[in-house]
Amino acid sequence: MPSKTSSGLTENAAGLLCYLLGWVTGLIFFFVESKNAFVRFHAVQSIIVFGALHVLSWLFMPSFFWGGNWGWFQIINLAVFALWILLMFKAYKGERYKLPVIGELAESFSKV
Repeated sequence: MPSKTSSGLTENAAGLLCYLLGWVTGLIFFFVESKNAFVRFHAVQSIIVFGALHVLSWLFMPSFFWGGNWGWFQIINLAVFALWILLMFKAYKGERYKLPVIGELAESFSKV
């Protein structure tokens, strides 16, 4: 049975919620959760992954002014959606699923 967190949720539910609204819920759980390394890991990984993707989407989003092609942007959004679902699923299953490079970085920032 998963342990409780300082938010009162089980750690797998809190881990899932770290990804629910991307970097926003990651940031909330990072500051709320001070004792559970599992939740803090998922919070930091969410902040890094979805924060970076949010910034990149604004920088490279095709617009009518640029005459960009929306096809590639839709494919990338589908891949991001699949990653979002995967990370929420892994967190809910109680796995500390580390993405390449980002997972190690999240691990180092999530120490309690």
